[in-house]
Amino acid sequence: MHIDFLGGATTVTGSQFLLTTSRAKVLIDCGMFQGSPNESVRNRIPFAFEPAELDAVVLTHAHLDHCGLLPLLVKGGYRGAIHATAGTVELATLVLLDSGHLHEEFAKREARWEKRNPDKVEADDRKEADIYQAAIDLAAAGGEHVPTTVEPVEPVEPVESIPPIEPTAPASWPRDPEADLRAQPPSVDIDLDLPLYTVKDAERTLEHFRAIDYGEEREVAPGVWATFLDAGHILGSAIIRLRVQDTEGGEERIVVCSGDLGRPGTPILRDPTAMTAADYVLVESTYGGREHEPQDEAIRILAETIRMVDAAKGVLLVPSFAIGRTQEVVWELDRLIARGEIPLLPLYLDSPMASKASDIYRRHPEHYDEETAELLRTGETPLDYPNQIITNDYKASQAIERAPRPYMIVASNGMLTGGRVVGHLRRLIDDPTATILFVGYQGEGTLGSHLQAGAKEVKLDGQPRRVRCQVRSISGFSAHADETELLDWLKGFGAGRRPGDAGYPRRIFLVHGDPEAQVALEPRVQALGFATHVPHWHERVILD
Repeated sequence: MHIDFLGGATTVTGSQFLLTTSRAKVLIDCGMFQGSPNESVRNRIPFAFEPAELDAVVLTHAHLDHCGLLPLLVKGGYRGAIHATAGTVELATLVLLDSGHLHEEFAKREARWEKRNPDKVEADDRKEADIYQAAIDLAAAGGEHVPTTVEPVEPVEPVESIPPIEPTAPASWPRDPEADLRAQPPSVDIDLDLPLYTVKDAERTLEHFRAIDYGEEREVAPGVWATFLDAGHILGSAIIRLRVQDTEGGEERIVVCSGDLGRPGTPILRDPTAMTAADYVLVESTYGGREHEPQDEAIRILAETIRMVDAAKGVLLVPSFAIGRTQEVVWELDRLIARGEIPLLPLYLDSPMASKASDIYRRHPEHYDEETAELLRTGETPLDYPNQIITNDYKASQAIERAPRPYMIVASNGMLTGGRVVGHLRRLIDDPTATILFVGYQGEGTLGSHLQAGAKEVKLDGQPRRVRCQVRSISGFSAHADETELLDWLKGFGAGRRPGDAGYPRRIFLVHGDPEAQVALEPRVQALGFATHVPHWHERVILD
């Protein structure tokens, strides 16, 4: 029995893990790589397996970096079921259809660009080929086979009492596979590749979805039983517990995949499910080495920023992912208005996908936490801001520029790698009365990460632009658990147990993180008494 780490390995995006036993092959997630060209080109690399040979797919949630390559999987010959919660099925339908449409649009843009720039086509194709070859080489370099026969380390002091650990790269890391990605310049470049897949491909994928309830155990493949548990990240998100029997009648192993873990105490959704036993754990590490600011502080900064924009008669632009983050931001704005802490500025919700996602959220109140459920029972509408304008068509989006100031815009996507938010950025980036407020993770090498780091000049559409707008950030709105919250979740696996006891993990695999985050987090996990491993892209690990 083994796992191939085919994505989400020393990267945040591209989640894809293949569990293989003597009886079955089960794919956990099939996500898209996102970010700069050196990362997104990985989506073009053929699958490391034959899709037709898979027995099942289990999907943690509907974000594109977890589900975005499913249409390629079906196009490549997969004929089985894609198991996910009902909320994930609805949101993934929205996400995949939109993604297919965008890839078709990218192809049209490429054709127009080549027609206008015939003298540049050869050089551009050569550059893309070089990036693609580099990705192929990196995939081949990661294909080593690693057994998990190392004995678990003995527990040491609780992590709270351990002095700060200076992170150093593990000796087993021959190089940083993300160095090229982080070296990307601050730019937004048009994707000139042919369509990764089309709307028709996405539509065919939807036929394979099979909804499963939280807490239900289902045999998804011979000898593999899956249970989906609330991850508290976005609507329908799940921690997946796999009960695996390599051979009929043989010993069982429990594999737990965290997916993306949400944060305790955040609005709308329930907290992540506490877990207490596993043989192997795949845990996200996006915020390794970092702590989110307290929720109260995040709300204070949000209110202060809105009052500042109001006083300046300016514009507040909030880049936000359409699913999860937008709903949370609107929830907090609605509460601030209810408490009289901010002026009632117009709010333009400029994301058709976010509008549709909010409708899906409204259809699933059974997933809400008690606070949001109580607001609904008393007649409140916490998923709606009282002065919101929804702009579903492109002309309405462009017309926002002519609206009287001050006003707010929430638009996707959250890392400024595409979407309508880039159009707003074009006209606001050199406006001193405008403020860009980041409320979530900015991937390495993205335009958002460069602005957040204080870049004074960036490239938009290949042209240099001075940054004269205000740039602020709030980490308290993240939908990902921070380091302390990740460690608290992992502690449940060791409570009342010692290495070698049933249910005590043989190994914790750190996935869904950039190298710096994983280097910072790994010694903290080891300090809890767990053996760890940071898998490389395309690495195979034998589960004994």
